[in-house]
Amino acid sequence: MTVLRSVLLFALAALAEIGGAWLVWQGVREHRGLLWIGAGVLALGAYGFVATLQPDPHFGRILAAYGGVFVAGSLAWGVVVDGYRPDRYDYIGAALCLVGVLVIMYAPRVTS
Repeated sequence: MTVLRSVLLFALAALAEIGGAWLVWQGVREHRGLLWIGAGVLALGAYGFVATLQPDPHFGRILAAYGGVFVAGSLAWGVVVDGYRPDRYDYIGAALCLVGVLVIMYAPRVTS
């Protein structure tokens, strides 16, 4: 259950951070206005809170692993929301990042 909870929290964090950054991008670069920017800032703030809910107590480990989730999630967001078409190197890079997440977060650890 702990791994499932952690994976769901990573997905929620990705939605908040990537979605928030996209909203700010739309507000500024696409001239959609302050409401879009404000919604993006709120979503980015929510990301910060979601990360604190991870069961692992180590900030550095959580953020390092989340970096891999962010890479893969950003490409997926681009496909779904912006019509981006990744090439094979995008897919390979995202897969490598997700393998890194698995190793960082879920590899068995020896406790002393």
